[in-house]
Amino acid sequence: MEAQNLVKEICPTTTQAYVANGALLVDVREIDEVAQVAFHVPNIINIPLSEFEARFNEIPKDKQVVVVCKSGARSLRASGFLINHGYENVVNMKMGMQRWLEKGFPVLGEINTSSNSDCCSSSSCC
Repeated sequence: MEAQNLVKEICPTTTQAYVANGALLVDVREIDEVAQVAFHVPNIINIPLSEFEARFNEIPKDKQVVVVCKSGARSLRASGFLINHGYENVVNMKMGMQRWLEKGFPVLGEINTSSNSDCCSSSSCC
């Protein structure tokens, strides 16, 4: 998958506003990761990055899309891929599930605090 330098990135707080306005979250984490802890938002689909090239057409082009993962790296790759394939309303959620949890935003599943010890401690998220 190609990388894209011009992907707009937003923080989890801004993502909450996007979701409130009807944006679709596309979670590119693998199925086992989602089974442990998932974003609890109304409009979300899971397309693991390992299946992304084969399944990206499941993502509507006429909706605002926020791509998410654990740390923001895989979702950045997927966001660039979408933009390179004609998607115009795509943003990447930087810092991913790690910052989402740190902010206390809604999730489904068990939160394993030891696996989140590497969360960024910066307060630069909006």
